[in-house]
Amino acid sequence: MEKTKVAIIGSREYTNRRKVQEFVHQLKGKFNGEVVIVSGGAKFGADKYAKRFALDFDLEYHEFPPYHDSHNMHCVLDKFFYSKPYNVGNYHSRNKKLVEHSDMVVAFVPTNVTNGTKSALKYAKELGKKFVIISG
Repeated sequence: MEKTKVAIIGSREYTNRRKVQEFVHQLKGKFNGEVVIVSGGAKFGADKYAKRFALDFDLEYHEFPPYHDSHNMHCVLDKFFYSKPYNVGNYHSRNKKLVEHSDMVVAFVPTNVTNGTKSALKYAKELGKKFVIISG
């Protein structure tokens, strides 16, 4: 049976690491460890905590950085996709790939949903993926 892929996304301003930690821990229990955490690889906020706690809890972790970033060992896409010139559209293209790869999307936001998070949630809705927004 294939592992369930849960995208954890959200604002780079998100600071409630405990909430993300508890959520990832609950996912591990619910799926008996048969879960993959998927994230965009931002160095701050929800993405940072998703990566940290996926790896802390020995869960499989998949990453979709924007295409102007470097390839790393957690990237799902081939090296060819990365180290491109900066373009704001890289974030939207990445968001679509991230959502396509995931079974469900969970967005952690401090208060308001940011444009990047809106972009990913728009793709989730278009692709019929389950999604939830957790604030605070």
